[in-house]
Amino acid sequence: MNGQEFFFTVDGRQVRAEPGQTIIAACDAAGIYIPRLCHHPDLKPAGHCKLCSCYIDGRRASACTMPAAPGMVVISDNEELNNDRRVVLNMLFVEGNHICATCEKSGDCELQALAYRLDIPSPSLPYQWQRYEIDASHPDVFIDRNTCVLCSRCIRASRDLDGKSVFGFAGRGLGMRLNIDAKAELDETTFSAIDKAAKICPVGCIVIKRTGYRTPVGLRRFDVTPIGSDIENKSGAKPK
Repeated sequence: MNGQEFFFTVDGRQVRAEPGQTIIAACDAAGIYIPRLCHHPDLKPAGHCKLCSCYIDGRRASACTMPAAPGMVVISDNEELNNDRRVVLNMLFVEGNHICATCEKSGDCELQALAYRLDIPSPSLPYQWQRYEIDASHPDVFIDRNTCVLCSRCIRASRDLDGKSVFGFAGRGLGMRLNIDAKAELDETTFSAIDKAAKICPVGCIVIKRTGYRTPVGLRRFDVTPIGSDIENKSGAKPK
């Protein structure tokens, strides 16, 4: 431990952190998984999805944006917070059109995997059955907005990692959509299948063409191990 490191508490466990490190980053390093969709370690935190919301010194805040502090007390894993996460996940399912049984991302989808982890066998809210556009214009990439969860990972990756700013949001509320920086379709942009933004989508919204089902259903990432188990295995904790 260097002179700047400090400890804080998460669900009764002591966690080591460095100045400027977020709560979720320190927990990841310590083997404590906090549910998330918009967070990705290669991207600047956004705090969009609210799944990582915790009690931090008695107040609710996002673990992906809040820096850890010495002596801080964090509660992440209790029934109240997990019930709120179930509500958020249910809303994401019914506001989109997620047909897991036929989705190419099934078994590798973080939304689906989080639902299984939090014991959601099927959405409990009524589907909105909204109309979404798909964009198959690009020679190498397919966009299916039916499954977009508006996490902004592709927006941040395109802007901050690829230096292109291909994506953005348009509209508000239930009318918010993933937008592209073109008059019409994706093939009019500089987007490429090798861009970071093409590989960072947590669901089946941005899909690389001609790669479908290379990994058979049943052998995919979350078919084999639950989401978060890669983090929890660092501490030897039994994945949930």
